[in-house]
Amino acid sequence: MVHPHLDAAVPAGTDPREYARLLRRVHAAVLAGRTPPARPRPVIEDSWARMRLRRVDPENGGRLPMLGREDIQRHRRESPLEDLLPMLRHALTAVADDAAHVMVITDEKCRVLWRDGPARVRRLADSIGLVEGASWSEDVAGTNAIGTALVVGRPLQVYSAEHYVRGLHQVTCACAPVHDPRNGRPIGAVDVTGAAETVHPSTLALVNAVAQHAESLLRGWHHAHLERLRVVAAPLLAGMNGRALVVDNDGWTAAAAHMEPVRRVLLPRSLEAGVAWLPGVGECHVEPLPGGWLVRPDGGETAPVSHLLLDLSDGTAPQVTVSGASGTWSHRLSLRHSELLFLLARSLNGRSAAQLAGDLFGDTDRLVTVRAEMSRLRRHLGGVVESRPYRLHEGLRVSVRTPATPAELLPGSTAPEIRRIRRAADWGQEPVPWADPESLLR
Repeated sequence: MVHPHLDAAVPAGTDPREYARLLRRVHAAVLAGRTPPARPRPVIEDSWARMRLRRVDPENGGRLPMLGREDIQRHRRESPLEDLLPMLRHALTAVADDAAHVMVITDEKCRVLWRDGPARVRRLADSIGLVEGASWSEDVAGTNAIGTALVVGRPLQVYSAEHYVRGLHQVTCACAPVHDPRNGRPIGAVDVTGAAETVHPSTLALVNAVAQHAESLLRGWHHAHLERLRVVAAPLLAGMNGRALVVDNDGWTAAAAHMEPVRRVLLPRSLEAGVAWLPGVGECHVEPLPGGWLVRPDGGETAPVSHLLLDLSDGTAPQVTVSGASGTWSHRLSLRHSELLFLLARSLNGRSAAQLAGDLFGDTDRLVTVRAEMSRLRRHLGGVVESRPYRLHEGLRVSVRTPATPAELLPGSTAPEIRRIRRAADWGQEPVPWADPESLLR
């Protein structure tokens, strides 16, 4: 059975050829502004809406310069996936050979860094521009498994006329992003692409399994780094009388002294030695260590936060900035925490756990999941979020930077309320000031 978080293209029990013909009629109707004979999958419908707003040419796609040979080599050396290449090639090439697909590995910007597969299928890939150095972002290639999977942040299969650009209707693609386990950010993607008649739902599950194995190897390397950092810091911590943490450059705790160890401290993107305010810890003295930081909380009370800026202008890289007497701090947000903060920013009276469960999952009984996420969010953003009901702190000034168009709002979100806001704002029914670069909501 396909994992429920995987977006497989062809419904179980459906004849792929008949389904491809239906998709072509749907594609033609949508582009002509007519009512389609069926509704595309939500992830495809959302992507097509982005393509129309960006004026991507459905006949030819976009055009961007390709990476030259030297640039390809440089990006390969800089890619965290290079060390995983033997495993990825072994796993994906076997899938590609058996299913008559090409194996593709990209960076986080959808640029093809490696490609392999049977010669007959490489010729098909050549004909659609799926070559080393090419960009397969949505802006260039329209809706496709690589570009769209990296936008929505989850595995995706795109079949035949689900592709926005007509020249890609002859192929099927299955892609899974690979995320850095230290910070959740995408570092690239693994993909297999072949002729449309080779579509099979298990292909996506296999590609996702390879991506998950890659993330597991990266997680193991990270744990080994923390252990080395722990060994380096042990003599230093042994001589300290006050509270202290040793964390790596992403804030993961390697060791603690005279205090309850936290799993992770959210560090600002640019951290320098000296005094810094860290969420959940307060004001600290920070000192650099080889491969990490020594964090010493000063023991004083944390000054209250006065302003929160939720920046959703780039839907694939949401960020929160909090300011107060202790200074200003910014952090890249997960998709779920972005959804929660956006929903709370729109609700002056707060939201109950049941209401948030309905907003996020369309199921008001998902209380345990909501409460766990809210607990993590409150732990990271101390003094910002209150409970019973969940709400942003009274008196806190909240502003939100929104994307240029509503269809770009958190494109990876499948939450019913987020999707409703995207559609309602697009139809002029939702009073959201999308045209403002920064809208003050409270």
